[in-house]
Amino acid sequence: MTKSVFVTLAGHTNAGKSSILNAIIGEKIASVSAKPQTTRTRITGIKTVGEIQMVFLDTPGLHKPTSKLSNHMLQTVKNAVTDMDAVLFVQDCTKALSGQEETLLRSLNRAKTPVILILNKIDLLADKTKLMGIIASLNLKYDFAATVPVSAKTMDGIDRIEAEVMALAKESPHFFPDEKFTDQPERVLASEMIREKILNLLRDEVPHGVAVSVERMQEREDKDLLDIDATIYCERESHKGILIGKNGAMLRKIATLARQDLERFFYIHVNLQCWVKVKEDWRNKEGLIRNFGLDSGE
Repeated sequence: MTKSVFVTLAGHTNAGKSSILNAIIGEKIASVSAKPQTTRTRITGIKTVGEIQMVFLDTPGLHKPTSKLSNHMLQTVKNAVTDMDAVLFVQDCTKALSGQEETLLRSLNRAKTPVILILNKIDLLADKTKLMGIIASLNLKYDFAATVPVSAKTMDGIDRIEAEVMALAKESPHFFPDEKFTDQPERVLASEMIREKILNLLRDEVPHGVAVSVERMQEREDKDLLDIDATIYCERESHKGILIGKNGAMLRKIATLARQDLERFFYIHVNLQCWVKVKEDWRNKEGLIRNFGLDSGE
């Protein structure tokens, strides 16, 4: 008898949802950065353990919208928590709940959606006795199916999340092949690995105004080599100069770090070529948002 369970990861930006997803799946399928709003679209992670298949949907973090892209990101969250078997609500235990988080939790409680509270970043709590007070106050206010303190950084508690999710599985066919760990196309995974390096290397507004499109991805017939051509789109000419850097130094650094990740992920040598182009104010242009695959699928 096979079982399956569909679960959405939701919470504020930078709570650690993508890190938790990667830790559960055991593969890096979601970009991770200290920058807010790293995740822009819904990312599906799949893990099959015996007869149980768990399907996780990672969503953009809750935040104050500042562009049409931001509105699409928040709509993605609303769509992803509808008609799910459960929601993993990821909360940074070192911070208080925001108004957006409180609103989401109230709506989930009203809908009778099982919510598992994931208190992440417990490794940052100097006084661990505070954790029990946080758990007690949140459970007094909201109806959680379970509460799991974790540290995605140290992997502490990740197995408990899996156990809680597996307990919610119901008799059902598996919707994905058992060996599959994501439904993301390889080109999307590659573009996200490149964008992650930009997020980690650059500051201020530049990284948030960047989209990456993989134009070509082809393995050579005569050698063990994967050619990847990627275009990095930014919003201003000044941002283009920053992305390229003096004598192309920054672009080479981005490409080198991304290539290393790509080779580890695809188990093949990679020839990565990156170009930078300007698409002014693309985050407020519906056509470009759709072309980059960042619309909420409304």
